[in-house]
Amino acid sequence: MRVLARLLFLCALLGVGAAMAASPPALVTGPITAPIQLGGAVTSGEMSSALRIFLVLTALSLIPAALICMTSFVRIVVVLSMLRHALGLTETPPNMVLISLALFLTLFSMSPILERVNAEAVQPFLDGKGVTLEQAAGRGKVPIKEFMVRQTREPDLMLMVELSGAKAPTSIEDIGMVQLVPAFMMSELRAAFQIGFVIYLPFLLIDFVVASVLMALGMMMVPPATIAIPLKILLFVLIDGWNIVVRALMGTFH
Repeated sequence: MRVLARLLFLCALLGVGAAMAASPPALVTGPITAPIQLGGAVTSGEMSSALRIFLVLTALSLIPAALICMTSFVRIVVVLSMLRHALGLTETPPNMVLISLALFLTLFSMSPILERVNAEAVQPFLDGKGVTLEQAAGRGKVPIKEFMVRQTREPDLMLMVELSGAKAPTSIEDIGMVQLVPAFMMSELRAAFQIGFVIYLPFLLIDFVVASVLMALGMMMVPPATIAIPLKILLFVLIDGWNIVVRALMGTFH
């Protein structure tokens, strides 16, 4: 959270600084004698300042997309959603709770990467150690790119490289973000569905047992979910299911 706050503060500071540098305030010491002109020509400095502010605001709006596409958020939120459906609960826990839990688990799993980005890119830029904004962005992209490559399956990456018509990469530097991001997301979805399938199995067994017992007792008019859902919740609480799921989920990241 501290690293994300620093990044947001840095972007906002750059935008405000550019705006103040482009149009510094002037002190008025005497009466205004020149007529006020409307619709004057826009100078190149004002245009570059407006363009910089536009780019900064655009970058801030893309932070949620980057959080979803380039971190472990996709795998975590999909697994938690499938766990809720496996329990038979369509709206409990609410979406806001699952997303909040997935967000903090993402920050926990990405904390070594964020600390490295902070040490190699953010802090040198804020301290003014001769690091430009472009250099800081290049340095900060390296740890995130390495993390994404470790989680991406080679078939998914080669598929995107083939579809893009690019040459087969021989090193991490040769892999473009245009090919890496969709390949990373496909690999994350595959891993999340594999974990969700394993989570579904014990709850599916409970559904089969409950349906068989009701059929044997002749209670065919009773919906099996009426009996199965309380048993699933009881079993999940007794085995400390949240602890097991989070521990197993965090252990799947390389």
